[in-house]
Amino acid sequence: MRTTLDIPEELLAEAQALLNYKSKTDTVIAALREFVRRRRIDELKALAGHVELRVDLPSSRRRPGARAGAGRA
Repeated sequence: MRTTLDIPEELLAEAQALLNYKSKTDTVIAALREFVRRRRIDELKALAGHVELRVDLPSSRRRPGARAGAGRA
């Protein structure tokens, strides 16, 4: 999608240098992806302690169809 943006040239040049990109488009795309990634991580961190998981570890570790003690020598 083509669009016109008014981005401070110094900021874009610094981002290009830090990311080692020649293309302004690649620089903006990388910056947006990183921004979205970090926000999603922050959202997941905010859930810490608020999600209750009830997992039966012994049964979740069993392979489907495997019998207890099968395959042991």
